[in-house]
Amino acid sequence: MTKLFIPLDSFAVACGADTIAEEFKRLVADRKLSIEIVRNGSRGMAWLEPMIEVETPDGRIAYGPIEPGEAETLVDAGVLSGAGHEKRIGKVEEHPFFRAQTRHTFKRCGITDPLSLDDYKAHGGLKGLERAIGIGAETVIAEVTDSGLRGRGGAGFPTGIKWKTVAEAKGARKYIVANADEGDSGTFADRMIMEGDPYCLIEGMAIAGVATGATKGYIYLRSEYPVAIDVMREAISRAHQAGVLGASVLGSAHVFDIEVRVGAGAYVCGEETSLLDSLEGKRGQVRFKPPLPAIQGLFGMPTVINNVITLASTPEILSAGAAAYKDMGMGRSRGTIPIQLGGNVRHGGLFEAPFGMTLGEIVNEIGGGTASGRPVRAVQVGGPLGAYFPVSLFDTPFDYEAFAAKDGLIGHAGIVVFDDTVDMMAQAKFAFEFCAIESCGKCTPCRVGAVRGYETVKKIIDGEHPAENLVLVEDLCNTMKFGSLCALGGFTPYPVMSAIRHFPEDFHGEPMRVAAE
Repeated sequence: MTKLFIPLDSFAVACGADTIAEEFKRLVADRKLSIEIVRNGSRGMAWLEPMIEVETPDGRIAYGPIEPGEAETLVDAGVLSGAGHEKRIGKVEEHPFFRAQTRHTFKRCGITDPLSLDDYKAHGGLKGLERAIGIGAETVIAEVTDSGLRGRGGAGFPTGIKWKTVAEAKGARKYIVANADEGDSGTFADRMIMEGDPYCLIEGMAIAGVATGATKGYIYLRSEYPVAIDVMREAISRAHQAGVLGASVLGSAHVFDIEVRVGAGAYVCGEETSLLDSLEGKRGQVRFKPPLPAIQGLFGMPTVINNVITLASTPEILSAGAAAYKDMGMGRSRGTIPIQLGGNVRHGGLFEAPFGMTLGEIVNEIGGGTASGRPVRAVQVGGPLGAYFPVSLFDTPFDYEAFAAKDGLIGHAGIVVFDDTVDMMAQAKFAFEFCAIESCGKCTPCRVGAVRGYETVKKIIDGEHPAENLVLVEDLCNTMKFGSLCALGGFTPYPVMSAIRHFPEDFHGEPMRVAAE
């Protein structure tokens, strides 16, 4: 029986994949075709979604982007046997966008049936967890530490050190919390993993449980991801039935359970302590530190809080060994990073590669420049609180320390591209406005500073004493950067000050430098 792969990923669903799947199902039934339809995850080439793949004797052949209403003509054209067609992409692995990648965390995404545990195992799944159980907690932590894995949520904190702290902390119970509150603009890596390879996250959390002695895990998932919520809950249920989770993890003495909790969409709940308050049923507000969550976290117990991609990276590290992971990357940034390209870019999607590519290579060669065809003027890296980088900084390597040296941050590795029509003063105003709306209100620099910053930039836009008000904006940014309780207020100055520093012509009433139409 031939397999036809139609993505269930939100990329594809937003473009009509569910309708397309129903059309193919009707054709299979009406024509009695020997076809099995598999709803897989996305391969990450968003501009080609919905992209279907057909299993043939020569390998999987892709077609896309497919539109609702095309199923019958595609079948008549012979695409179910891999025939030529104007939308024929060929083998995905041979596509330039895909061929240039190093798929580590996303090695199964888009290839397997996300909810098939047998499929997961057939593609190397559970080998990391099996090895973790066999080598014991101390060796697991040593492997993760030696790999150089750092938190992929933005802070870049060494994962092994965090796990070691929790393992050594005293507590009646310990927890693993997966931060799936992916709220940054231009980011979708967490969602792609949860929708396309949910057992990878489950396995990573179970490995963390083995390493630290934690017996309970929570996935804090944003309500805006309904497909991910459904897929994760079903995958957890099947993992229980198969003995991957529960009172005896893979038949061992380890106990580990996972529960999905859905957040209400507050951006500040992406901050780890605010997330913990929300998990406990409280209003999401930032906690004072110390104590650190690793010592006194969820319900006052030692807690590992890791980003989804951090946890999903550990099964392959345990399976292949720390050295294989550490051999990739540059400096202190080891392994691969799933780079997410969005905004005004021709080839938007997810590109996984070792640290070290330059920003210019990523935007121009991988992303293909702007979708509008106009020159790139700025890119924002690291979400709505990331710095704006001009083309003059495109030689910056994608590396935590290299970005910090240029007053930027990688964050969750989302890159949003802007062409030369962007108004950078409006972007600075938006940063303050965003912070004012999303602030939990606990600390004055963030709560008040963001509002005053918004008001002051608006005065500059209106031409009211721009020079004096720019000085006031810088003073407000310094107060927020060094006085805020968490990164929401502390990082808001990054987009504001980078816009002022790199694009001063937009802040003095001068006309924007826009190329001729």
